[in-house]
Amino acid sequence: MKTKHLYIHVPFCKSICHYCDFCHVVYNEEVVNRYLDRLMEDLNKYYDNHFETIYLGGGTPSSLNLEQFKRLLQIVYPYSKEVDEYTIELNPETMDEDKVDLLKEYGVNRVSIGLQSANENLLKLMNRKHSYEDVKRLVFSLKEKGIDNISIDVMYSLPDQTIDDLKDTLNKVIELDVKHVSLYSLTVEENTVFGKKGYKSLDSDIEADMYEYIEDFLNKNGFIHYEVANYCKKNYYSRHNMAYWRYKDFIGLGPGASGKEGNRRYAYTRNISNYLNNTDIYDEDIRLDIKEEAFEHLMMSFRTIEGLNIKEFEERYQINFKEEYQEAIEKNRKYLDINEERCICTNRELLNTILVDFMNY
Repeated sequence: MKTKHLYIHVPFCKSICHYCDFCHVVYNEEVVNRYLDRLMEDLNKYYDNHFETIYLGGGTPSSLNLEQFKRLLQIVYPYSKEVDEYTIELNPETMDEDKVDLLKEYGVNRVSIGLQSANENLLKLMNRKHSYEDVKRLVFSLKEKGIDNISIDVMYSLPDQTIDDLKDTLNKVIELDVKHVSLYSLTVEENTVFGKKGYKSLDSDIEADMYEYIEDFLNKNGFIHYEVANYCKKNYYSRHNMAYWRYKDFIGLGPGASGKEGNRRYAYTRNISNYLNNTDIYDEDIRLDIKEEAFEHLMMSFRTIEGLNIKEFEERYQINFKEEYQEAIEKNRKYLDINEERCICTNRELLNTILVDFMNY
């Protein structure tokens, strides 16, 4: 069976956010052109795949100039004709009406916009180059063209952020009337600007208070907390990301992209030169044994509101779920809603702690 889900990493940014640890480089016109040539070569290997979801992430795909942005969408277009969901990540300062028109022309039907915060001081601290008003204008422009499946990214536990800052940002997100919101707590990685400057995320108690406020506020405003960091209006979950969480196979292309096909897990090099020159192209390329696959499947499923499909899991790995994980299930019984069909983690705030007990069977 052909893989139904495609992720393409576009690693270019006009400027680098101070918290970002994803594979990224500052935009360079010549390098982007070479990247697009290489991407087209890679995609040609999958000419007969019929994808259900496509996701263009980054980096900032919209950082490409208009001609390059059009070429990117043209390259992907032959593979997008039968997709249910076609998502692209955007930053408002790199978008204009012409680019919005191209999204509509080439069948993009879902966008993810990086707001992160509505507080101007926090945006400057993160080295974000937009304002809330810029996001508001972009959302309006997308909706005018009939693209209304819009997701907004928000960060919390930022240095110097207060609960009032977070409340203000969430209120402004509600004003945008979008279908999906992703909330991420800051993790400071050592090779980011934040890491090099010694910035820290907030105290764990404050972060927990923020998490609880987010949960309560978005639930009251009609959002379903369907995955650890993701909330959506009814029927507007991310189909592409749900493929990850249901442990489906997916193809990853581009520097820094990862993929999973069968028991093979791979990650392309984060070195742009190596990727463009087709040398040492994988940072990781491994085969998982059946125990590793089973744990990854369980781990991803527990992140979601639908939990683990027990029958599917047992057929796939030829094990009896309740027998094999009896000790872990009993130890965490108060955090699990389990029946004949599914096992759902009801306290995903403690998910990492719970998963430790399921690591070995």
